[in-house]
Amino acid sequence: MALMPKRVKHRKSQRGRIKGNATRGNTVVFGDYGIQSLEPGWIKATTIEAGRIAAQQYVRGQGKLYIRIFPDKSVTSTPLETRMGKGKGEPDFWAAVVKPGTILYELSGVTEQQAKVCFARLASKMPVKVRFVERRPA
Repeated sequence: MALMPKRVKHRKSQRGRIKGNATRGNTVVFGDYGIQSLEPGWIKATTIEAGRIAAQQYVRGQGKLYIRIFPDKSVTSTPLETRMGKGKGEPDFWAAVVKPGTILYELSGVTEQQAKVCFARLASKMPVKVRFVERRPA
């Protein structure tokens, strides 16, 4: 089963507009290397899971993978061939809202070259442009 919250305050959320850059979650904290989004967008729960599987298969127990985003926005759709009216549709999928600068995944316990190869595999699965970033010394 894909990622989704256990409880939500409101059953159906509005679309909203993604504006501005990420002020929270924009630095590498848990690992040594990470991938950072360069553009805004929604990342589906299934896409996050696909990225996790691709990274886990490459790392194979050497390093630790941290997922920094969580799908907490429900995206609804009405069924095909339904007339206008009759309210909003049921939740279709869950998505994480990503702003430019958000760290998506982090890796620790691997070399820089291994992290670059792993994140190149992840970047091909992401619907937004991403870049490789390192942890800054404190």
